[in-house]
Amino acid sequence: MLQFAGRASFLLVVGILVGPGAVIGFTIRQPVKMAATATKAGASAADQQVEEPLLLRAARGEKVERPPVWMMRQAGRHMSAYRELVKKYPTFRERSEIPDVSTEISLQPWEAYKTDGVILFSDILTPLPGMGVEFTIEEKTGPKIKPIRTWEAVKQMHLMDCMQTCPFVHQTLSDLRKEVGNQATVLGFVGLPYTLATYIVEGQSSKEYLEIKKMMFQEPALLQQMLSVLADNIGEYACFQIDAGAQVIQVFDSWAGHLSPADYDIFAAPYQRQVIEKIKAKHPTVPIIIYINKSGALLERMAQSGADMVSLDWTVTMEEGRRRLGSEMGVQGNLDPAILYAPKEVIKERAEQILREGKGYKHVMNLGHGIEATTPEENAKFFIDTVKAWRY
Repeated sequence: MLQFAGRASFLLVVGILVGPGAVIGFTIRQPVKMAATATKAGASAADQQVEEPLLLRAARGEKVERPPVWMMRQAGRHMSAYRELVKKYPTFRERSEIPDVSTEISLQPWEAYKTDGVILFSDILTPLPGMGVEFTIEEKTGPKIKPIRTWEAVKQMHLMDCMQTCPFVHQTLSDLRKEVGNQATVLGFVGLPYTLATYIVEGQSSKEYLEIKKMMFQEPALLQQMLSVLADNIGEYACFQIDAGAQVIQVFDSWAGHLSPADYDIFAAPYQRQVIEKIKAKHPTVPIIIYINKSGALLERMAQSGADMVSLDWTVTMEEGRRRLGSEMGVQGNLDPAILYAPKEVIKERAEQILREGKGYKHVMNLGHGIEATTPEENAKFFIDTVKAWRY
């Protein structure tokens, strides 16, 4: 018997006539050519080309056979595998800053659900120490920062050395690309200046954002200086992620939805554009997705940010979002995460309604916000499977 190591084979039965009415037979295992033919076997470069991953193609506006799907916050607390790792690595910064651990966590939802996107497990605050802003993340109460509210403190902020500050981010993204190949798209992400400034000025998460709004109205130049420094850094940090392996970048201005339209135009939009322009100057073909929580009043403004796609929350329908953003703007979303607690027939009905309204062009299916920590994994998988079964 002939054997061909590492390659699939089929059975070929051969008969040889050796005399009147006499045939002897023997079997040869013949190799079947697989898609990933090794270079050393003499395959040409054209033979080795593999189609780029679905989500990347959809984000670029290419025609795709079905909508790609992933979930914001998909790597994290809703998964039992993640909760087991928490026992071994009890702090968020351990889990996000040890490359082997962050890579494992990033891959958990892909391995469980086969999502079309694999997003870096990290935090929008991760680059801040490189700018001179230290922080901690407490498991139950979230991030803590010594508030920065004076000119003297803002002047201490500086440009970061991305590799020196975040080598673990580079390693994780590089490892993720190697792990998933073209089976999924690797996403990086950054926080945009206004949202980062809310943490820096407030010193923690907030519901009312009174401290940053006081600065906004009492010392607007001080806040704008902070936002400018943040924009310079975040643009570089996003490019750093792309250089490391990220194929798509999502930019989060999560708390800009708390601004009036007039204040948004002064304190959020210009710095969004500054970051996005910096990314596009270096990586013009990399798709950028922008997300703002509770952004129904801001869609037209988000479309002017320079991003390629707007990630909708669930406060607008996909149909309305499409209409208001225009036919050329890509869209992501926008299932209410709470629907993943509903019976499966409701999950299917709501997801398919969004898919119909997405119209099959430049649409990445997602939730309207991050998946909740208590979401049943079975329901998360059902949502992913429902979308993956859909055909245009």
